[in-house]
Amino acid sequence: MPNISPSPTPTCNDVEKSLNDLPKARFWEAMDICKWEGYWFEPGLVKPAITFRSTFQARNDDVLLASTMKTGTTWLKSLSFCIIQNRQNHKHDDILTTENPHFHVPTIESMIYSTKPTKIDIYDASSPRLLHTHLPYSVLPDPLKESQCKIVYIARNPKDTVVSIWHFFNSILRPNQDPFPLEKAVDCFCSGVHQYGPFFEHVTEYWLESQKRPEKILFLKYEEMKKDPKGEVSKIAEFLGRPFGDGEVDEILWRCSLDRLKNLEVNKNGSILYNVPNICFFRKGEVGDWKNYLTPEMEERINQTSRSKLEAFGLFL
Repeated sequence: MPNISPSPTPTCNDVEKSLNDLPKARFWEAMDICKWEGYWFEPGLVKPAITFRSTFQARNDDVLLASTMKTGTTWLKSLSFCIIQNRQNHKHDDILTTENPHFHVPTIESMIYSTKPTKIDIYDASSPRLLHTHLPYSVLPDPLKESQCKIVYIARNPKDTVVSIWHFFNSILRPNQDPFPLEKAVDCFCSGVHQYGPFFEHVTEYWLESQKRPEKILFLKYEEMKKDPKGEVSKIAEFLGRPFGDGEVDEILWRCSLDRLKNLEVNKNGSILYNVPNICFFRKGEVGDWKNYLTPEMEERINQTSRSKLEAFGLFL
């Protein structure tokens, strides 16, 4: 076998220069974003993403959760964390009462904005890690793609996703102001010029790879998890090699229910990320809430984009 040298790690100067050269845009007239590798990011996220891609060494027993924004990330983190804790003889420890789910399962590229040190060193490969990313599949580290570690991805109906994004960013970018016009938010969403956008390409990357490698990537749909939580959560546990015993799935579903999580003190107060109150991660979590917000014109625009960018690949959300 030929001896292939790893790609050189980018220097700080290289990264700074590349960042300065990236296309830029203004998101919602409130936040600068830049385009890196075909996707839009808040500029501070790009350096950690480059470091992750160039230096991360995966273990075969690592687990990576992945999603684009506002598609059920907090729920997936809570469920996956409890599933793994359940198999590490911590089933009686109600650890979700101690910290927000985003503390227990950090999002790799946004850890620079953490308000407190996490218990996980994401670059320490001495033991298995449960991590999360909002990054697209195309920029994940090659060692991670080539290893046997599992990836669990969650997607959501784009209409509910854009409404959830709208509520989330209004709460943190425009507090005590009139909300950003929903029509403009839909335009940003469909054009792909938004945080971690474009949504449709992000979802499609993981969908296509999950079809090629179902043993590697489990592709979940938020709506199916809401419709059949026992079946879908059992599927996650099986995929992670941690099948449930009698009664365990009901216990975990209760621990991770939205009503319970949003009423825990650790989630009603404090902030795990700078300028993002913990309560912002919990709203309704309903399927079809978009009907209360989108006009027929907005609905049709999103539907048209879905037909051309998702359904063309056999994906229906």
